[in-house]
Amino acid sequence: MKNILKLFLASVVIVMAIVSCNNDADRDWTTQQASFKLNDTSLGTNNVLYETMKANPFTLVWESTGSGDYSVVLSGTKDFAKKTELGKVSTSTLTTTIGNLNTKLLQAGFQPFINQTVYVRVEKGSDVSNAISFGVSTYPVDVPVITAPANGSKITLNSTDQSVIATTVTWKDYSNYGSNVVYKVEVALKGTSTFVSLGEVTNATMLAVTSKDLNTAALNLGGVVNQEGDFDFRVTATTAFSTPSIALVSAVSTAKITPYKVEFVNLYLIGDATAAGWTNSATNADMYPLLGNKTVSASYSYTGYFKAGGFKLIKTKGSWDNQYGAGANAGTLSSSGASGNINVATAGYYKFTANVATMTYTLEAVTPPTATYPTVGIIGDSTPNSWDASTAMTKSSFDPHIWYITNVNLTNGKLKFRANNTWDVNWGSNDEDFGIGTQSGADINVKAGTYNIYFNDATGAFSIIKL
Repeated sequence: MKNILKLFLASVVIVMAIVSCNNDADRDWTTQQASFKLNDTSLGTNNVLYETMKANPFTLVWESTGSGDYSVVLSGTKDFAKKTELGKVSTSTLTTTIGNLNTKLLQAGFQPFINQTVYVRVEKGSDVSNAISFGVSTYPVDVPVITAPANGSKITLNSTDQSVIATTVTWKDYSNYGSNVVYKVEVALKGTSTFVSLGEVTNATMLAVTSKDLNTAALNLGGVVNQEGDFDFRVTATTAFSTPSIALVSAVSTAKITPYKVEFVNLYLIGDATAAGWTNSATNADMYPLLGNKTVSASYSYTGYFKAGGFKLIKTKGSWDNQYGAGANAGTLSSSGASGNINVATAGYYKFTANVATMTYTLEAVTPPTATYPTVGIIGDSTPNSWDASTAMTKSSFDPHIWYITNVNLTNGKLKFRANNTWDVNWGSNDEDFGIGTQSGADINVKAGTYNIYFNDATGAFSIIKL
């Protein structure tokens, strides 16, 4: 009987040991028992952090366990397998800022504008507090980092096929946003602060840029044809998730570009404020061209008389396909067919400037010119009367300082502009096709062809347009 009782007791001990082992296996030994209490934060269950809150205080309080340093840590998981230190103090209170909390959360792998749960506890040596948790959405603080074009690299432009992609600008940023982010890619002449946009993308980290667009930007920024120059690229990330929106600008990456010469495109004035009226005809000689800019290919100007009214710019006489009018904001241009008229409030003399790369314009009143001339003509070995006599130009009935001659045949040679059929007042220039003539300036080189020629005796501006 005693042996039976011994066997029974032994079996009970074995069963109890097995149950005990099973209970131990089921227990989460990775969760450390709290040694002291961390109080709940004053933040709510779900919190959206904004940049405007970055200086606001964030305070945590816990039970004191004696002297020594406390480390406040946070994690994206409740087991604190990966943790980031929020701060270290020797008291039982940590006061930091929302900005620092936001930064530490980003360092812990939180993504901007996405609600995630954060776990917080206090550690002191081998002792830990209980963990508290709350939902939080962070805002971005790190700027995009350009990965191409690489700093010091060279970009080769294709002048034969301008549609070829010259470079693809790429960058690194947060892997995920809980809100749309718009990236603007810009370029500037190295060392300057004038940036021109190459385009925008939404929620992407690359932008392909054609040879045409990059070459145009380089020339507009002061790049010299056939001369290598350094240009700074930058990327701006903007999100409207918060008010005001957050814009983060990358450091620049500098690349070398050699611009090429492009064929100049004339722009013409049309509208009831101009001599042309709204008559868009290929034969309308009163549709005056704007003066181009030899350095900045997208920059134009015109100085002369305007009536009260409105006007636009067109590229091709007789076509509305390519036009520029007033944009939605003051001083801006739009190429949309729904663009507004550029308004002239009061009749008078104005200097109008436009840049179709930056899509901006100015209209400034100027002092009316005083000198007038009975006649102005062209003269030179390229003109019908060679150097023997002037070939008369027509004076504008709208503005007495504008002169023109249409469908005139010229030969290879030179020409100048002169007033009153004498050499007392004459204009010449080293520029070809268009430019500013000056008193007794150089003979203007001309290639054989049929031309429309316009001249402004108030400014010396001329356009020799081949048909």
